[in-house]
Amino acid sequence: METGTVARWLKKEGDPIEPGDMLAEIETDKATMELECFDEGVILKHYISEGGQAPVGAPVCAIGEKGEEAPTVENTPTEKAPEPKEERKEAPTPIKVDKPNPFDAPKIETSAKEVTASGDNNDRIKASPLAKKIAAEKGINLSHVRGTGPNGRIVKKDVLEAENNPPKAPSATVTPTPAPQIFATLEDKEIKISNMRGTIARRLLEAKNTIPHFYLQAELNVGPLLELRKTVNHGLSNLPAEQGGAKFTVNDFILKAATEALRRVPAANSSWQGDRIVQFGNIHMAFAVAVDEGLVTPTIKNADSKSLRQISTEAKILIGKARDKKLTPDEMTGNTFTITNLGMYGLDSFFGIINPPNGAILSIGATVKKPVVDENDRIVVGQRMKVGLSCDHRVVDGAIGAQLLTEFKKLVENPSIMLV
Repeated sequence: METGTVARWLKKEGDPIEPGDMLAEIETDKATMELECFDEGVILKHYISEGGQAPVGAPVCAIGEKGEEAPTVENTPTEKAPEPKEERKEAPTPIKVDKPNPFDAPKIETSAKEVTASGDNNDRIKASPLAKKIAAEKGINLSHVRGTGPNGRIVKKDVLEAENNPPKAPSATVTPTPAPQIFATLEDKEIKISNMRGTIARRLLEAKNTIPHFYLQAELNVGPLLELRKTVNHGLSNLPAEQGGAKFTVNDFILKAATEALRRVPAANSSWQGDRIVQFGNIHMAFAVAVDEGLVTPTIKNADSKSLRQISTEAKILIGKARDKKLTPDEMTGNTFTITNLGMYGLDSFFGIINPPNGAILSIGATVKKPVVDENDRIVVGQRMKVGLSCDHRVVDGAIGAQLLTEFKKLVENPSIMLV
């Protein structure tokens, strides 16, 4: 991290402050953190305005006694964070066609030839101005006219045909079909790229372009894991925390299983360092958490020395801090392996991009009920999950990746081993 952005000042110029007060929210390339005050006095001056950037170590404000003059700081950048330079494109002009493409989503014409302003019934119906004028002169209700123009628009000939062949009045027992509801189109908008989003984009592009990815996939029987989770939660979830109460998620078991699998296949817990490969002695397990700006990867340090309960507790704390933008840089760095889980979104399978400097990333899909053949050759309902492993081929060969997935599969399908 070389620069930070003042996202929001929490104390104004002239405000009294005490040690422990939070002065501002500072956005880095990884998270938004609060800037804590360690002195007593008043805010004399803000050197950086909201949205402005400053290099690490540069002064952002002056603190002193009331009435004291703030010192002059030279060459302090106060510009807004630079926005990406992209060629601005004009909004496309609507193109009218004689016949709508049946594969296109319904669109709303935005040409000046349409009138959608509220008024009488005819004003709310899609028709050309000439057709509306003729209908008004002849007293024809356009809701009874079938449009033959583009996208069902009523044109002149439709009104004249309706005049010569007026529709029969509906009987009292027939409910007229309502006109199709028209929805407003979404407008184009530009979204400012935050420091975090820009950093994510740069790192993912670098990872995809410089790391030789290869992919492995396995399908697991997660029925035993789901049963064990149900049993454990039934026995613990109603107890208070001081008596050992807890509630475990499927992801807690996944984190534990991946940690144990890496313990069995330590070569997969490695990193390419240019002139050497580093195989780590401890497993620092990162997992992806979705936030507004993209994804962050909080890290459970020394996961190999922690129980399922400890991993579950720490994961919940880190998820809460991630969503509140309270993660510290130390909580997002130093990871040796990453797990990304999109199963809760119903996605069956996918492959994540490796999170440098990791040698691999494990992608978790949804649990799906499907017919399977059991050990007695019977077709039964199975609970299956697909997992994908993306590997850096400079570090993890195919055999090592296969061994890791095999051990992970054993642990998920025999989850009681993880509790020993």
